[in-house]
Amino acid sequence: MAAESGVNPYWRRNLYVCLFGSFVNMAGMTILLPFLPNYVRDLGVHDEKAIMFWSATAFSASFLAAGLVSPIWGWLADLYGRKPMLIRACLGMTIAISAMGMAHNVYQLVALRALAGFLGGYTSGSVILVASQTPKARSAWALGKLSIGSLSGSLIGPLIGGVAPGIVGVRETFLCTGAMIFIAFLATTFVIREDRSLRPQRENGRLPPLRAIVPDWRPIGLMLGSAALLLVANMSIEPIVTLYIGEIARPRENVVLYAGAAMSAGAFAAILAAPTIGRLADTYGHWRVIVVSFAAAAAAIAPQSLVSAPWQLVALRFAMGLTLAGLMPAVTALIRRSAPDAAMGRILGFSQSAQYFGQIAGPFAGAAVAARFGLRAVFVATALAMLAAALANEVMRRRVERDATAERFLAG
Repeated sequence: MAAESGVNPYWRRNLYVCLFGSFVNMAGMTILLPFLPNYVRDLGVHDEKAIMFWSATAFSASFLAAGLVSPIWGWLADLYGRKPMLIRACLGMTIAISAMGMAHNVYQLVALRALAGFLGGYTSGSVILVASQTPKARSAWALGKLSIGSLSGSLIGPLIGGVAPGIVGVRETFLCTGAMIFIAFLATTFVIREDRSLRPQRENGRLPPLRAIVPDWRPIGLMLGSAALLLVANMSIEPIVTLYIGEIARPRENVVLYAGAAMSAGAFAAILAAPTIGRLADTYGHWRVIVVSFAAAAAAIAPQSLVSAPWQLVALRFAMGLTLAGLMPAVTALIRRSAPDAAMGRILGFSQSAQYFGQIAGPFAGAAVAARFGLRAVFVATALAMLAAALANEVMRRRVERDATAERFLAG
């Protein structure tokens, strides 16, 4: 295991600034969801199929770009510091989001969404800063608290996007969002205090290669896979939820309302439970919480294939959110314990990429299973994947603990 790092005395202040910054940046990424098709139409696209295509392309461009560059930003965070990466991300998002309100055609909109993904990454940068400068005994709690920012931003962003254009106008909504992110830029620049002594040490101006300093890639590789699978599980129902609720809803029930509630219930539950489960992970062990969370998620997801009323699906999605709430903080905290400080930014950058690609792959996987086996099979397949993840993590936990016991025996 990696050696214990120092602690930044300002870690609590940094945590809450990062929470606010993560909220406004994630809200900025999702605020255009409700009015995106209308904005694409305003930019000169009139065919309905083309509007759907360009809307999906514009929305996913940011996440695809962010997934590609997250390891690069993680490497630069290790090389030059974590706070400079947050400042860069906030300033980049301010410029890109504001410029979206000045786009003249759909190609510029897609390019600016991709630019936001390339230049952004505040949430992933916050994870690196908080994970590397928070006491290890409080890391899962702090990361659970931090996750509230991105989760609430992804929930509230679309709500703001549904109201703001009617009040200030579509283009002005982008400018107002850019102004909010600029406030986060100022808070990040002048309030966050990074302890430079905790940065990785460089040799001849270079960081040591990962292969030379990471003692065991097995737990880290499993954590990267677990991070991707978590997002696949969350996103797998996105393409089918409205159709599924349409099948089980009674006449005159609001299918769209229930679909929105089902998609947001898990995130809302995670907001409520993440800090508590993070505290349990710090107390009883991160790996135990990961195993139990995956197993409990399987138990909450499988019955979703048997529901007969929309409210039952919403309740089970809420229960699923409670089970998955502490997974990502525990995964990140375990990566911190398994990797040396000199590799923290780079490995957490890979973790963020895994999450972004899981977010992209989840809807495709759900749609593919539904097309081949039916809508209810999506929940069964997702539950089986969660159960497999629980078993894999339990096997790895026992193997790593057995190896550590053998090393202590030989050393003694």
